[in-house]
Amino acid sequence: MIERKRYLNRLIDKKENGLIKIITGIRRCGKSYLLFRIYYDYLLSIGVDANHIITIALDDVENIKYRNPIMLGEFIRSKITDNKIYYVFLDEIQNVATIKNPYISGGDDRVGFVDVLNGLLHKRNVDVYITGSNSKMLSSDIATEFRGRGDEIRVNPLSFAEFYAAYSGDKHDAWKEYCIYGGMPYVLSLASHEDKSKYLTDLFAQTYLSDVLERNRVGEPDIMEDLLNVVSSAVGSLTNPTKLSNTFLSVNKRAVSSRTINIYLNYLIDAFLLSKAYRYDIKGKKYIGTPLKYYFTDIGLRNARLNFRQTEENHIMENIIYNELCIRGFNVDVGVVEYNYKDELGKSKRVHLEVDFVASKADKRYYIQSALYVSTEEKRLQETKSLNRIDDSFKKIVIVKDNIIPWHDEEGIMYVGIEQFLVDESAMEL
Repeated sequence: MIERKRYLNRLIDKKENGLIKIITGIRRCGKSYLLFRIYYDYLLSIGVDANHIITIALDDVENIKYRNPIMLGEFIRSKITDNKIYYVFLDEIQNVATIKNPYISGGDDRVGFVDVLNGLLHKRNVDVYITGSNSKMLSSDIATEFRGRGDEIRVNPLSFAEFYAAYSGDKHDAWKEYCIYGGMPYVLSLASHEDKSKYLTDLFAQTYLSDVLERNRVGEPDIMEDLLNVVSSAVGSLTNPTKLSNTFLSVNKRAVSSRTINIYLNYLIDAFLLSKAYRYDIKGKKYIGTPLKYYFTDIGLRNARLNFRQTEENHIMENIIYNELCIRGFNVDVGVVEYNYKDELGKSKRVHLEVDFVASKADKRYYIQSALYVSTEEKRLQETKSLNRIDDSFKKIVIVKDNIIPWHDEEGIMYVGIEQFLVDESAMEL
């Protein structure tokens, strides 16, 4: 059993809060498992009677009649027979159809799953939880559909700590495996490279890409395919729709407007395949419009998109650190530090130095640099050049590939190995 303690605790914290708990995330990342196995078992463990947990998997043919919203509502209400709390779990809620209201003749009044869920909220002894596939239940839909009555819980693929805990092979190989195949839970049950690569490649093409194309009615799927290849190859690099448009023209010999590319990128973000990090001027305390960086929600899917040809450790490590910081609840930006100096001729020069990540949460902030190694003084100074020009008191961290004993240099910058950073959250405070 893969433990998802972070998400279980979030469900526990939101238990009986009067809102619909909406569990979202990329498909096959473990949303249904979290709700129907882990949280279900938790409720039983605290004394909830199984008869007070109503579960319906709406993608199961046995429950096909409950895709009718009126029948679904009637069925749930028929199970509520006393005043104790009932917990309602509805999996793949997007399978519920939107139908014409049979009680109103004429007009176009329609009934769907939103009506069913909002109706359940009027019952004081009902606590509602739903999951939805990313093709129909996206984060951008939630505010519109539920208008403040929903509480989203975003589930990610396995973090490295979760992957490491569940990894059945030699633990020394866990990091290498994670860098190649990522954290989709089913990968842990597969043994060979052929099986893992086929699973991820098929998942990308037959599920995620198909969902995006179908949902958004993309008229030129080949553009989306090419865009995914470009973004996959340039993960962690500064770019923007205009730059990508120029790439299409110079490399693919095809004119694609920056507006179209921006729309397609937003489709991929809404489908939880990509995330974007904005640039933040640390000294000026303001955001810089573009360029920005795009990262994959799961590095294994990114590698599968490129047929596992491009597995550069520096970009992969950066992507994994970005995902980890997001999982930990940080707002993550790309930092920029302006640096002024005079050249040999005495002329003033201005350069912008990059800090890989500015991670902020409440009153905490961390400046984080991802570096494969700092084995020489020259390399260490190069990696810390931007950090040393930040004059506030927030913590500065350099994460390296090797397993090292954490240490601090004379400027107070901490150095820590990637595996320790990912497995031990307290490592940020060493």
